[in-house]
Amino acid sequence: MATLPPPAVSPPPVVDHVALFDRASLACSKRITQCYSTSFTLGIRTLDVRFHEAIYAIYGFVRWADEIVDTFHDRDKAALLREFRDETYRAIDEQFSMNPVLHAFQLAVHRYGIDKEFIEAFLHSMAMDLEDIDYDQQLYDEYIYGSAEVVGLMCLRVFCAGDEAEFERLRRPARRLGAAFQKINFLRDLRSDYEERGRVYFPGLRYEAFDDTAKQAIEADIRADFEAGYEGICALPRTARLGVYLAYVYYLKLFDKIRQLPAARILAGRVRVPDNTKLLLLLGSYFRYRLRAL
Repeated sequence: MATLPPPAVSPPPVVDHVALFDRASLACSKRITQCYSTSFTLGIRTLDVRFHEAIYAIYGFVRWADEIVDTFHDRDKAALLREFRDETYRAIDEQFSMNPVLHAFQLAVHRYGIDKEFIEAFLHSMAMDLEDIDYDQQLYDEYIYGSAEVVGLMCLRVFCAGDEAEFERLRRPARRLGAAFQKINFLRDLRSDYEERGRVYFPGLRYEAFDDTAKQAIEADIRADFEAGYEGICALPRTARLGVYLAYVYYLKLFDKIRQLPAARILAGRVRVPDNTKLLLLLGSYFRYRLRAL
């Protein structure tokens, strides 16, 4: 009696563990973004999908450094930040790190040519937060450049995807938009920055002397940054325009709420944009984008 041959056994699939490690690291940065910022997560989801991983990686890197200086009050923050800085540059130089946030970030740095000067300026501003600084205009501009403008420039490197001419054309408006966002954060968080961290970023401003006149001068400066930043948004590649515009309209809504309030109310509590309003802003931005009104 003839016997049937044994069934063919397929070889087990070959797993590329290096690629798996990359994907897992990038997934960590995405999860960090989702945990810390629903608004930023929404904005990233409106970008072209090919940008998602790199922008999540940038956010994860920036958030982790920010946590060092703002959260761990019972730790040696200066030592933690030095260690984080050293690990960052080692990850970039070796194109590898067992820290998934830094591994994901170095992938974005190498893929999109993110400038080390931007990284150094950012880490320098984080270190400034560990010092007791009486901000004058020069230090204020220096801090904003490193804490906000260069983050926008890192993202712009991703959006321009190697087009150097386009990057240079959009560099200045990207910086102005980042500055506007940061200054609004300073204004919104004026009370918590002072009471919890002893900081007042606006040059020449004493917390006890903050009044409607001082508030209006700050708002005029922010408005000029917003106008310059908006021109850059309209010139972005369409693959990135909706996501950046969504961040713009969210901050514009927050700014409008702040402008309508007296200085005393800003010092009384944090102004917020409700989640249902954020959803309406998303829908309005999407329809404007689809109708090519943006």
